[in-house]
Amino acid sequence: MTEPGVEVSVVLPAYNEADTIEETVRTTLETLDAFLPAGSYEVIVAEDGCEDETPEIAARLAAEDDRVRHFHSDERLGRGGALNAAFRAAEGETLAYFDTDLATDMRHLEQLIESVRSGDADLATGSRWIPGEHADRPAKRGIPSRGFNLAVRGLLGSELRDHQCGFKAFSREAFETLVDEVEDEHWFWDTEMLVRAQRRGFTVEEFPVEWTPKGDSKVDLVRDVFGMGSQILRCFWEFNVSPYANRRTGTVVGVLLSVVAFALMFVYIDVGAFVDAVGDADPALVAAGAVVYLTSWPLRGLRYRDILAELGYRESTWFLTGAVFISQTGNLVIPARAGDAIRAYVVKARRGIPYTTGFASLTVERVYDLLTITVLAGGVLVALTAFAPDTVAELAATAAGEGLAGQESQAVQQAVVVASAVGVIAVAAVVAIVWSARSDTNYVRRVVEWASDDSYTELVASVFEQFVGDIQRVAADGRAFARIGATSIVIWTIDVATALLVFLAFGLDVALVSLLAVGFFAVSVGNLAKVIPGPPGGIGIYEAAFAAIVSTLLPVSFGLALGVAIVDHIVKNVVTVAGGAASMTWLNVSLTEAVEGDEADLSADAAPVEE
Repeated sequence: MTEPGVEVSVVLPAYNEADTIEETVRTTLETLDAFLPAGSYEVIVAEDGCEDETPEIAARLAAEDDRVRHFHSDERLGRGGALNAAFRAAEGETLAYFDTDLATDMRHLEQLIESVRSGDADLATGSRWIPGEHADRPAKRGIPSRGFNLAVRGLLGSELRDHQCGFKAFSREAFETLVDEVEDEHWFWDTEMLVRAQRRGFTVEEFPVEWTPKGDSKVDLVRDVFGMGSQILRCFWEFNVSPYANRRTGTVVGVLLSVVAFALMFVYIDVGAFVDAVGDADPALVAAGAVVYLTSWPLRGLRYRDILAELGYRESTWFLTGAVFISQTGNLVIPARAGDAIRAYVVKARRGIPYTTGFASLTVERVYDLLTITVLAGGVLVALTAFAPDTVAELAATAAGEGLAGQESQAVQQAVVVASAVGVIAVAAVVAIVWSARSDTNYVRRVVEWASDDSYTELVASVFEQFVGDIQRVAADGRAFARIGATSIVIWTIDVATALLVFLAFGLDVALVSLLAVGFFAVSVGNLAKVIPGPPGGIGIYEAAFAAIVSTLLPVSFGLALGVAIVDHIVKNVVTVAGGAASMTWLNVSLTEAVEGDEADLSADAAPVEE
C-alpha cells in the first residue's frame, strides 16, 4: 500500500527492461529523495506485456521498498496505453514519466517535477532542440525527429520544439481532462497530449535538457510512417477540417470539385487544338459516343457489386455506380489517382463496409482493369506480328520517336515505356495474387515483422492481412474471377466503341476491321500509359500514345489523330464529371462523416452474405 501523503507519482514505462530496470528504479528513488520529503512520492514500474524477467524484478522491488509499485499487464497495451493505466492508478497530484534508459540527465528531474508541483505549469517537457543543453543526436535519429516535429508544428499548430522527448510531467487535472480525448495509445500518445493541452489553454513549460542516446534505436517503418504519420493526419483532420464540414458542405465541395475537374482539362491541353478538332467533328456522332460511354457505368457498378459480394457484402448496383462515379471524378481533380480513396469513404459512410475491404475491392478492380487492357493490347500486337510484321516495325520506329517533333517524341517514348511496364506489372500482380490465394503461408505478417519490431506491428499486420485476404478471396473463386473478368472486357470494349464513334465523327474513311484493331490497341496502350501519376484530368500522356499509334497504323496525320484523342478524352471526362456531380447530390456525400465512420447516420447497414 502507498502512503496517504503521496504528492508525486513517477511512472517508468518498461518493456523487456530486465537488464536495466533495477538500476533505473534505484537511481530514480535516489534522485527524488534528494528534493522531495520522505513519503511524498512513489515510483510505478508499468511493465507492458514483457517477455523477459522484468515482471519478476519489478515485483521484487515493490516487495522490498514501499515507495515502489508494480503495474503489470499480461498483454501489450502500447506505450501510451501503459502510461494511461499507470497514471490512473497513481496516487499523486503531479504525474511524471521518463524513459527507463535514462537518456535524459537525471539532474533535470527536479525542474521537471517542480514546474508542475509548484503550479507554474500544467505540463512540463524536456526538449533536445532548445539551445542551452547538449543533445548528442546522430543523423539517423536527428533528421527524422526534426522532420516529425516540423510536421507537428506546421500541421497541428504546436508551439513546442520537441514533442517526442521521453521526459514529461502533468498535473492530475490536466491529465484527467485530456486523457479521454487522446486516441493514440502508442508512440504518438505524448505528442497528442501536448498538442491537445495547448489547444485547451493549459500552460506547457518546455525546457532544454542534456540528452544522450542509449541503445540501438532506428527509424521504424511501421511506427514512424504508418503510426506517427497517420496520427498527425488524423489530428489535422479533426482540428482543421471536421469542425467546418457536414453533409451540406461536403456536397457543395464535391460539386465544385467536379467543375474544377472539367476546367482542369483546358489547362493541360491546347485550347486552340481543341476548338479546331471540335469544329471538324460531327456533333451527333460525338454525342452518340457520350451516350455509348454512359452505358459502361452501370456495368462498372455491377462489377463492383460482384467484387463486394465475394467479400461478404451485398449492395445495390445503382448505389455502387454512384460511388464509382464519385471516385472517378475525384481522380480527375486529385493527382496520382488518389481520388480512388473517396470510394472507400463512401461505402464506409453509407454502408459500413470496412476501409480495408473498401481498399481491397478497389485493388481488385484496378488489377482487372489493367489486366484487361493489357490483354486487349497484347492480343492486337500478337495479331499484327503474325499478319503484318511490317506494321510492327513501323510501330517500333514510332515508339522510338522517329518522325516526330521533339516534344511529341518525348511524350510518345514515355507513353510506350510506361505502358509496357504497367502491362508487365499487371500480369505479375495477377499471378502473385492467384498464387498467394492458394498458399497457406502468411507472407504478409512475415514482411511486416521484418520491417518493424515495434508495438504497432500487430495492429498494422492485422490490417494488411485483412486487406490481402480480401483480395485473395476473390482470386480463389474461379467462377467469380471469370465473371468479373468478362464484365471488365465488356466495359473496356464500350470504352473503345466510344473512341471509334469519335473517329467516325471526324469523317475518316477507314476500313472497319482496321479501325477496330487500331481502336483497341490505341485505347488500351493509352490507358496503360496514363496509370502513372500525371496532371489532374489525365490529359497528355493518353493523347500522345493514342495519336502516335493511330498515325502509324492508319493514313491519318499525327495532328488529326491528336484531335480525335482530345475529343475522345473530353467526352469521357464530361460524362464522368456530370455523373460524379449527380451522384454526390443524390448520395449527399459528406467526407467528414465518411472519415469518422459515423455509423449512427448510415442510410443502411452492411449486410454480410450468408454462406
